[in-house]
This record gives sequence, structure tokens and C-alpha cells, in this order.
Amino acid sequence: MLIALIIGVAVFFFTNQLVEDLSREERTKVKIWAKATEQTTDIDNLNEDISFVFEVINHNNTIPVILTDERGEILYHKNFPSKKAKSKRYLKNQLQLMQATHDPIIFEYADGQNNKIYYKDSILLTRLKYFPYVILIVVSLFIMIAYFAFSASRKSEQNKVWAGMARETAHQIGTPLSSLMGWVALLKAQNDNEEIVSEMNKDIYRLQTITERFSKIGSQPELHLKDINKVVERSFYYMKDRSSEKIHFKLEVHEKELMCSLNTQLFGWVVENIIRNAIDALQGKGAIRIRVSSNEKKVYVDITDTGRGIKATHLKTVFEPGFTTKHRGWGLGLSLVKRIVEDYHKGEVYVLQSEPTKGTTFRISLSKS
Repeated sequence: MLIALIIGVAVFFFTNQLVEDLSREERTKVKIWAKATEQTTDIDNLNEDISFVFEVINHNNTIPVILTDERGEILYHKNFPSKKAKSKRYLKNQLQLMQATHDPIIFEYADGQNNKIYYKDSILLTRLKYFPYVILIVVSLFIMIAYFAFSASRKSEQNKVWAGMARETAHQIGTPLSSLMGWVALLKAQNDNEEIVSEMNKDIYRLQTITERFSKIGSQPELHLKDINKVVERSFYYMKDRSSEKIHFKLEVHEKELMCSLNTQLFGWVVENIIRNAIDALQGKGAIRIRVSSNEKKVYVDITDTGRGIKATHLKTVFEPGFTTKHRGWGLGLSLVKRIVEDYHKGEVYVLQSEPTKGTTFRISLSKS
């Protein structure tokens, strides 16, 4: 892209220099043409062979010229389209254009009057003037196409990494999970400590949910119409029951059903990830509030904490893979959140507001169904 830009700029300056050189050359040609025209009106040359002079005059087949008298009346014109040149209005318009762009070449006519020759750039020179701009546009389009192609290639590669990682994780969890289910079944058959079996069943169910979530990351998940209040509520209480008693949880769901196209497992994962980040930001003490609201077209889920907040310099990178403020962490949680909300649910997730030492609000926005 940098090389293409350098080439484009180089061509631009080189062509501009070439245009200036050709413009000076064309003015020189017009001067020669004016001198030849002056020679044809010189009485002293009537007895001389001036065929070469006429040849010079006739040789100009590219540069449009207009010959006028002192009053500005058009006496002669050359190298204009034959049909348009029949119109006096057209010729006057061309004369005004020539007067605005180039100084006239003045020579003395036979009767002592000063005639003027006006001219404008030839078609070739005019095309050449626009050529560098065309080159710049082409180079710019090339740079844009290269950028989008690179971005698409990078995104495709990231998608493959995400899918591969997710499927491998699901596979790795699935193997010991099957073994655990067998042991639980054996304990249950022996009627040995039902409370332990019950708790183990809960953890196994949780592991099954995690496995299913990861398996869905690698493919396009199915969406179904669900009440977002219930999905958020389920994730809210799951995280609340596993958090410190020093953290105050508050849930404000909408008074009516809010139906959205959701994959309940993946969307529940989104809410849990953001709550988990909020818990880490609180450092053991504070408050978390979740509020579900809506307008005519959108449903909003706002997750607010009273933690340490996010620095303004980090707001644009908080959802990028690898970004983390923790000493231990891979920085994949919020990246997964963004992928699930935007790619799978066609919604938006962003930091609504954040202030250092005062807290942060994440907003998830989905379309109503």
C-alpha cells in the first residue's frame, strides 16, 4: 500500500512537470504560428516565396486558436469542432475562456493595427492534465481494495482460529465429562451420599452447558424467539449465587415480555462474562445492577458496576482479543462477548459510560422481533 502511494505521488508530480513543459512548448508553437500569420500580411514579402510560412500556418492541427482585431472582433479561428464553430456564441464563449487562461500573442497587422491571437490547451494537453488525478484515483481504489482484502483475510483467519479453538475446547472437556457422568451414575446406584451426587450433577450440567457453548462458537448457532427477561434473569442468579456476599446484586427486568431472536446459551454466556468482569473490577466489594429496557425498535441490557472503571485510552481496545488489565488472563472474555452479540445476534455491545474509581456500564443492544 505504501509503495502504491509512493508510485501514485511520483506519477502525479512527474505528469504535472510534463504538462508544464508541454504547455510552454504549445505557447512557443502559437508564437511561431502568429509570426507566420504576420508574415503573410507583410507587403514587403509579396514578391518572396512564403510557401513555408503557409506550411507553418497549416501545420497547426491541434491547438485551438482565435485571431481578433483590436476591438475583440473575431477574424479567424482554427481547430474547433466544425459544427460548433458555426455558432458565434460558441466562439465567443471559447474566446472568453481563452482570455481567462492565457495571455494573448500580439502582432502588427498590415494596416498598422495590432491583432491578437488567443489560444487554449490542445486536447492532448488537457487530457494529460487530468491524467495524474485519474492515476491517484486508481491508486486510491487499489489501496482501498487491498485494505479491505487484507481485513477480510485477517478476519477469516481469526474466524478459523476461533472455531478451531472452540471445537478443540469442547472436545477436551467432553472426554472427562463422560467419565464423570459414569462415576455419578455409579454413586447414585450405590445410594451413597445423595447430597454429594446432587451437587456433582449440578457441576456436570454446568460443564455440559460450557461444552455446548464452545461447540456453537465454531458454527452458526440457531436463534429462537425468547423472552430476554428470563434469559438475563437466569444468568443473573447463577452469578449471584456464586459471588461474594459483600457484592450487592440488583436486577431490574422489564414489566412486559421482550421477545428477541436469541441463542439462550450463548447470550447467557455474554451476560455472565460481563458480570464476571464486573466482579473482578469490584475487587471483592461493591454493587452490580442489571437493567433491561426497551424502545420501539430496540431492547437494551445495561450491566453497571461500581468498580475501578476503564481508562479513556482503553475504551476503544477493550473488546479486542488479548486485551486485559488482569495479571492472570487471556483477554478473550469481552472479545467473545462482542463476537456473540454482533456476529451471531446482529446486535451491538459497547461501553455506555465509564469513570475511573466510579464504575462502568456495558450496554447490549438487540433488535426486537
